[in-house]
Amino acid sequence: MNKFEYTVIPEQAGNRIDKVLSDVQDDWSRSQIQNWIKDKIVLLEGKPVKSNYKCVAGDAIEIDIPEPEVLDVVPEEMNLDIVYEDSDVLVVNKPRGMVVHPAPGHYSGTLVNGLMAHCKDLSGINGVLRPGIVHRIDKDTSGLLMVAKNDKAHESLVNQLKAKTTTRVYKAIVHGVMPHDQGTIDAPIGRDKSDRQKMTVTDENSRDAVTHFNVIKRFTNYTFVECQLETGRTHQIRVHMKYIGFPLAGDPKYGPSKTLQIEGQALHAQTLGFDHPTTGEYMEFEREIPADMMELLDLLEKRS
Repeated sequence: MNKFEYTVIPEQAGNRIDKVLSDVQDDWSRSQIQNWIKDKIVLLEGKPVKSNYKCVAGDAIEIDIPEPEVLDVVPEEMNLDIVYEDSDVLVVNKPRGMVVHPAPGHYSGTLVNGLMAHCKDLSGINGVLRPGIVHRIDKDTSGLLMVAKNDKAHESLVNQLKAKTTTRVYKAIVHGVMPHDQGTIDAPIGRDKSDRQKMTVTDENSRDAVTHFNVIKRFTNYTFVECQLETGRTHQIRVHMKYIGFPLAGDPKYGPSKTLQIEGQALHAQTLGFDHPTTGEYMEFEREIPADMMELLDLLEKRS
């Protein structure tokens, strides 16, 4: 078991314990936390806590997190677009519509299933369901991902992400005509109170998030932009662009219903750069936007 310890901060006082914990840990659902409470592994000041307990500032919470259930993730032969590979790292171009790693409802057809068939040596740090996965991009976002093939490489790449020394540049088509040629969005992102499936810009239980953008081309009612991540929060570009009034075209979660015809948000992780975990050499990779986004740009060009 892994022990988790947390002290409730004043801003969280009065909130139910399951809400406090799910806000602190994005990967934990409130139903999962409730099950842990029923199993009496969530302790308050060393004693099992009730499910409806409302937290007080300074509460010391402990959880003996059980080991994840071992699931048989089956390798599946796929025609993966491998951009680079050596004994430490692998860079892959993920297509739109592919889930990165297995999760409830998606135990097959994921990038991890394909990676396991492609190579037998993947980092085990993230457990059986996420071998080698250092960072994610959303199911309906296409583009480049770095994958660790051993634990040393994994730690190096994660540390680079934390230190904000990696290069992650995206291309996106957004609603509206952006008036500024470039800018920086510095706005913290946290879980949306009214919809737990969404993220939003908020000062409550949030983490800092910074996105830089440059306008590539303006069309009638739309803009083609380049976004560079300084941080890597869940749905960051999608949330930030909506926040400044220019939501991504096709985004089913954060965009308008009337939009361009594309399966999911028009967002592509085009450029990925990092220092090689062993040699220290800076490496940068690029994959042009996929055909569906290119078709949209051609359509917008004809309309303008």
